[in-house]
Amino acid sequence: MNQQPRQVVVKATRDPGTEDLPLPAYMTAGAAGMDLVAANREPIVIAPGARALVPTGLRLEVPVGFEGQVRPRSGLAARAGVTVLNSPGTIDSDYRGEVKVILVNLGEEEFAVLRGDRVAQLVVAPVTRADVVVDHVGRLSTSARGEGGFGHTGGFDEPASGSGGKGGPT
Repeated sequence: MNQQPRQVVVKATRDPGTEDLPLPAYMTAGAAGMDLVAANREPIVIAPGARALVPTGLRLEVPVGFEGQVRPRSGLAARAGVTVLNSPGTIDSDYRGEVKVILVNLGEEEFAVLRGDRVAQLVVAPVTRADVVVDHVGRLSTSARGEGGFGHTGGFDEPASGSGGKGGPT
């Protein structure tokens, strides 16, 4: 069974001076994400531990009922330790500003972002909206997991609120 992915149209405009850059594109037939490229005029150097806001020169009109997700590129993370900080970054269907990518350098060396570098992936995904209903009695249904949270399956305690410490083995 060879089912084709759902197709949606995302309208785009380019900022002046970015016409030479490629539009987001799928690099393989099975790719879920389209590559986004940097539109900076000068190199952006990101020191180890630092972050930078990288322009793409694109403005998108994502269809209602969908979102754009800005995700890291695995090769960039593996080779240089550079990733998208707020991953996935969300492009709402009513946002019309320039798409920018927050990159963070978790590597040990400076990283230079050059114009035209593939810096992130754009995934267009359906959105589900929820209605939050408060139970004034204060009871939720029980589950096997209960209140087990951060790292509960690995034997670590969650740090006390506001302590800034790390949980340790239990």
